[in-house]
Amino acid sequence: AGWGNYVPLHETNPSMNSTSFQDKESGGSRNYYRQYSTAGWLASFPVFEPHWQITMAHARASGKVNWNGTVYEFEDAPFYAEKNWGGAFPTKWYWSQCNSFDDYPDLSFTAGGGIRQLPFSFLPGKRTETLGLIGIHYQGRFFEIVPWTGEMEWSVWPWGRWEFRGKCVEGDNQFEAEIVAVTDEDVPGVLLRAPTKDEGMQYFCRDSGFGHVVLSLYSIEWDDESGDYIRKPLIDGARSSQCTVEVGGGPWWDVWRVKSKMSNTMKQLIRLPLLMRKF
Repeated sequence: AGWGNYVPLHETNPSMNSTSFQDKESGGSRNYYRQYSTAGWLASFPVFEPHWQITMAHARASGKVNWNGTVYEFEDAPFYAEKNWGGAFPTKWYWSQCNSFDDYPDLSFTAGGGIRQLPFSFLPGKRTETLGLIGIHYQGRFFEIVPWTGEMEWSVWPWGRWEFRGKCVEGDNQFEAEIVAVTDEDVPGVLLRAPTKDEGMQYFCRDSGFGHVVLSLYSIEWDDESGDYIRKPLIDGARSSQCTVEVGGGPWWDVWRVKSKMSNTMKQLIRLPLLMRKF
């Protein structure tokens, strides 16, 4: 059984970064994505504040939920899970996720960014940095766009529109992504409580699961003659009307336009595993 036109996860293409094991019940093998530390290997340790780990971005779930006395049963439904921990959420952030695309059953993306606290922030100097990332699962591959292997930028409105774009220029398989999510004017979102540093749980963010999203993904290759990258589409405008969107913290007086930047010290630390692979 599938969820709408979304086939069960074990029938999609196997992952290049997956682990396969024998299923004792069915006698067949299943492939599962390898787990990565969200935002780099340092996130596995108590370095940054807050801590964020995406545990399942492109999964399937079966079961039932009892909501206000009504039981909703589902089988092989698209499923996402993450974990946040630490003292408080960022002072300002955005987040968006979708794993239910029309005609793309094996496509999922997560985009998130905000103002995070740096380690040793009690010392003089810069205490925060503004970072963002995009993670895309498609046809068994994981496309990660982060500021230590390329560029990532966003334009996020106080409510109603989220734009993400970025590219990875590290390694042999280079790529670029553009994502735009919007909500209808009659969708105000739902206020949710979130942990704050000094005032505990407060209504500090706004969410909706009714975003309309368009995602495009390109392979890119540098062209010396034109002095720019040549793009070849891998995904040309995948669409969904089941995109989750969020804004939090503040202040949100105007459009938040940022090109993600990371301190050179942190960038070199995060890139350490990449540099070691070259030896």
